[in-house]
Amino acid sequence: MSKILVIDDQKSIRNTLKDILEYEKHEVSLAENGPDGLEQFAANKFDVILLDIKMPEMDGMEVLDKIMETAPDVPVIMISGHGNIDTAVEAIKKGAYDFIEKPLDLNRLLVTIRNGLDKKDLVTETKVLRRKVSKTYDMIGESEPMRQIKEMIDKVAPTDARVLITGQNGTGKELVARWLHEKSNRASQPFIEVNCAAIPSELIESELFGHEKGAFTSAHKQRKGKFEQANGGTIFLDEIGDMSLAAQAKVLRALQENVISRVGSDKDIKVDVRILAATNKNLQDEIKESHFREDLYHRLSVIIIQVPSLNDRVDDIPLLTDHFNNLICQELGVQPKTFDDTAVKELQKINWTGNIREFRNVIERLIILCGDSISDKDVQMYAMPLS
Repeated sequence: MSKILVIDDQKSIRNTLKDILEYEKHEVSLAENGPDGLEQFAANKFDVILLDIKMPEMDGMEVLDKIMETAPDVPVIMISGHGNIDTAVEAIKKGAYDFIEKPLDLNRLLVTIRNGLDKKDLVTETKVLRRKVSKTYDMIGESEPMRQIKEMIDKVAPTDARVLITGQNGTGKELVARWLHEKSNRASQPFIEVNCAAIPSELIESELFGHEKGAFTSAHKQRKGKFEQANGGTIFLDEIGDMSLAAQAKVLRALQENVISRVGSDKDIKVDVRILAATNKNLQDEIKESHFREDLYHRLSVIIIQVPSLNDRVDDIPLLTDHFNNLICQELGVQPKTFDDTAVKELQKINWTGNIREFRNVIERLIILCGDSISDKDVQMYAMPLS
């Protein structure tokens, strides 16, 4: 059952809407003016608001402004017998969901209410999913190396500066890239990730820049590449040290000229993309061995962020243990386990060659195989470090 607030100075309209909406199984509250409506709105949670424009004391546009300040996701349907196109446009610009003229077409009103409720549900679901995603990508740690990383992200993210993220496998380079995007002015635009090590060298150009139909044997239709998909947003080139020299040359052109061309085409396509790159290799060594272009390196490395290994921030292990314990148990649908102090100290002794990725796997293994309370003996038995 949805809760609907009707704000209208005409008693006959209020009562008619109440009868119709209650017949449709909605719960309805009535307000005869703007101040009364705002008071009820502040005291209760409503799913939809029907708001008259011409009212004494405070008109509907003022009420709409107040509602949008505190609850912009609530669908507000404006109703008026004195409306015109300009009024409707102004209401929509201020955040109203729709505008309906009096006398009211009840069928249209009911459809609009249903659509408004559907939109509100979608917005709520999206927010829940985003919270889950952001929780998955939390940056956990209060050690000095992590504090420096977070400070660097806060400084660099709002700019369009290109960033090269370096560090061992499993340290969280992708996480740094995601936070650079989330805290940037491009956060509402796409974040496109490309694992350069996972794509065969003969396909990397097609993956990055797209191709035209017939460009090669299996090119049965035109395809947009990752750069076009990321237009307006961010592209994250993970393991860029494994990219072929031919693809590097095209990436360099994209950086210099903000244009790309699909495989099999000479047509230039303008792109507006921020590039973040990551590698576990020493690119200076790769340059000396002619495996990586020096000019591309200098283009990518406007800012360099070195992600510390887990062994360099063992002080974060208690926080990481608590984080992964809650996250994994939630995924498994069980109550979080208890890691006693001896277990955490034992985890701090391990040489984490696989870094955060290995650490998460070990925590999941302990949660699955051990009882409700996990001790140092459990860690010694199940952590199974490689060295």
